Amino acid sequence: MPRDNMATLIQRIARQARLTFRRAGGGGAPEAGFPENLQQLQQLMSQLRAEDLNISPRRAALSSSPPARPPHLPPVTYMHICETAEFSLGVFLLKSGTSIPLHDHPGMHGVLKVLYGTLRISCLDPLPPAAAPGEGQPPQQAAAGPAPPRFDPPLRPGQRAVVRRALLRSRAEYTEASAPCLLSPLSDNLHQIDAVDGPAAFLDILAPPYDPDDGRDCHYYRLLEPAGAPDAAPGPAAPLPLPREVWLLETPQAADFWCEGEPYPGPKVTP
Repeated sequence: MPRDNMATLIQRIARQARLTFRRAGGGGAPEAGFPENLQQLQQLMSQLRAEDLNISPRRAALSSSPPARPPHLPPVTYMHICETAEFSLGVFLLKSGTSIPLHDHPGMHGVLKVLYGTLRISCLDPLPPAAAPGEGQPPQQAAAGPAPPRFDPPLRPGQRAVVRRALLRSRAEYTEASAPCLLSPLSDNLHQIDAVDGPAAFLDILAPPYDPDDGRDCHYYRLLEPAGAPDAAPGPAAPLPLPREVWLLETPQAADFWCEGEPYPGPKVTP
C-alpha cells in the first residue's frame, strides 16, 4: 500500500502544504503548479474533522455571556502542530463569545478550516491611499460642516495614529461543513474571527509563517465608519451592504485579547 494511503489525514495535509507553498528558487513566489496544489490542499482540509485530531468541543464554555470566562483565562488558545520555513500549522480554540480581532497577514497566504462550532469571519482588502482632498483622513474629516467626532484609540506613548482605506469584502459564517476559508497576500488579507453561539476551533495554515525580521509582523486594526453611519464593526449588527469602503485605524493589540498555548493531542506530524 502506498505510504500516503497509510498516513493520517493531518500528516497528508502537512505534506501537501509543504508542496503547495514551496517557493521557487528559495524566493518569495510559490512554484509552478500552485493553483492545482492549493486546490488539492483545500480538498484534503475539507475532509478534516475534530476527531481526526483528538479534539472535542469545550462544552463547559457554551454560555455566551462574558462572565463564563474567568478574566485570568485566555480567550484564545493555540495548539502548535508543526512549522517549516514555508508554512506553520496549528489549531486555534476560541471560547464562547470571544474573537480574534481584526488583523493582517502581510505577504502571506492562509487556509482556515473550522473543526467545530461556528465562526463569523469578516474579510477586508487594503486599498491605495486616497487621491482626493482630505487624503489620509476618514471620510467625515474631509467633509464640510460641524467638527467630526474624535477617535481616541488606546495608543502607546509616542505612537502615531495610522489610518488607511480598506474594502470590507465579506462577512460570512463557517461551520465544520463549510469549505476552507482562503486568504492571499492580495485578497481577504485582513480579517476578524468571531466565535458564534458557543466555543469554536479551526485548523490554521499560514504560508510563510509570521516573521517580523522578514517584514511579516501582525498588525491590529479598528474599523471606522463615516459620521452618521450605523455602527458596522465586524459582527452581527452591520446593516450596510457589502462590499463597501471603510477606514481602518491601526491600534495596539487589545488588552482583553491574548493567546496562550496548550498541548496538541492529535497524531504526530512530520512535514
